[in-house]
Amino acid sequence: MAVFNLGGPDTPEAIHPFLLNLFSDPAILRIPNPLRWIAARVIAGRRATASAEIYGKVGGASSILPATVEQAEALKREISDTAEQVEVFVFMRYWHPLVKEAVGRIRDFGPDRIVLLPLYPQFSTTTTGTSIKAFREEARRQGLAAPQDIVCCYPAHHGFLDAATAHIRKSLNEASRHGAPRLLLSAHALPQRTINAGDPYQWQVELTSAAIVEALGRADLDWITCYQSRVGPVRWIGPSTEDEVRRAGADGVPVVVAPIAFVSEHVETLVEIDMEFRQAACETGVPFFTRCPTVAVDCHFIRGLGDLVRGAIGNEGVASDIGPRRCPMRFGACPNAKSA
Repeated sequence: MAVFNLGGPDTPEAIHPFLLNLFSDPAILRIPNPLRWIAARVIAGRRATASAEIYGKVGGASSILPATVEQAEALKREISDTAEQVEVFVFMRYWHPLVKEAVGRIRDFGPDRIVLLPLYPQFSTTTTGTSIKAFREEARRQGLAAPQDIVCCYPAHHGFLDAATAHIRKSLNEASRHGAPRLLLSAHALPQRTINAGDPYQWQVELTSAAIVEALGRADLDWITCYQSRVGPVRWIGPSTEDEVRRAGADGVPVVVAPIAFVSEHVETLVEIDMEFRQAACETGVPFFTRCPTVAVDCHFIRGLGDLVRGAIGNEGVASDIGPRRCPMRFGACPNAKSA
């Protein structure tokens, strides 16, 4: 099987080519070539210096790959009973190990079946969608003909929820010593035009939030879903996580930030939340600020991923955590839209 994530630069020198790969993807920069080719080079050049400063705060490299490898190793142990021989491969969409490298390794392994598992709980065309498309295309190019069983999303799966709510409950209890806390359920933002084009990501993020709040079982809980990592002049989905931190300061309430679309630590958690949002909290008088850890290799999460893999084996198609299609019909970008 193969698990996949966005990827990130593994050295300072990799930052520019990583950004170039990112913005060259038509799922990210939705303009036709050759304009996209030109724009990707301009954007990567302009953002490289700022990105280098951000990655410099965490040692100069992304932590996504080592975290993903650790998750893959834990998952391999969890699903070792599913076949006589099990291997879990890792690929990243925009930096090494890239799709081409992973497909070559999988082809050499010679599997009878392949399960593709995203490390994105919520589906988006900009994350899971583009990665699945790239894998399928590369598999055809390299003659990898083994049947593919694909998990598209698991926004309210018990393993993910159990791990997330355990971390959140602990942080809320800590924050409650400083007053009635506000819980900010934070996810990566997307441009509004992507959502308007039928992408179900925001709907799935809000489904995750509702499921977490229900699992917490606190009738008086003050909470909101919000979005971070917005850049550029386009309109993004909101509200902004930073704005919500500042609003909490104005209201004088403690803040718990819980990342609900990231399953491992990286610059969005380690820099944006832990440093930038914490600074905003200090500036605006938030009486207490804390951030929940990501689910990482929490036993509940890994066990849940194992359940998803077992449920996917033999489907020879794309399925969510509850069956072939989770999203309402209005979301035309659902990966099962054509078969629904």
